[in-house]
Amino acid sequence: MIRYDLVCDKDHAFDSWFPDSAAYEKLLAGGFVACPHCGSTKVAKAIMAPAVKRTDKGRTAPSPAPAAGPPGPAPVALLSEKEQQMRAFLRAVRRHVVENAENVGERFPDEARRIHAGETEERAIYGDASLEEVRSLHEEGIEVLPLPRLPEEGN
Repeated sequence: MIRYDLVCDKDHAFDSWFPDSAAYEKLLAGGFVACPHCGSTKVAKAIMAPAVKRTDKGRTAPSPAPAAGPPGPAPVALLSEKEQQMRAFLRAVRRHVVENAENVGERFPDEARRIHAGETEERAIYGDASLEEVRSLHEEGIEVLPLPRLPEEGN
């Protein structure tokens, strides 16, 4: 997994995780990387500090001297209130789809085509499709939307 600091064309900064750099490039090219603040798909990598692996494992760091004066600032939440609300909304959307649609798994592209062609009854479905399969469905005039996966689903 790789984490990129990203910025949209409206200067909103955010970060996102990707399986690898090739996956990031494919998703970006397909318009699937969007700013969580404004929805813009005009996104680029921001300047990032490199992650440096520590080589001093097992050693103990010297204890810092006690601070004189008032205590430092209180810890800050990792997600802002707006980001927490967005995740709650995405969880609700995902829960609604899972509870009200049929999971067709890897058969999703074929089943979507069958429904579109009238070969099977029209119903709500969800499942798995590669970026190429989604692009092909769109080119055929079949409307599909990605079902958001939340970070905690990968842990």
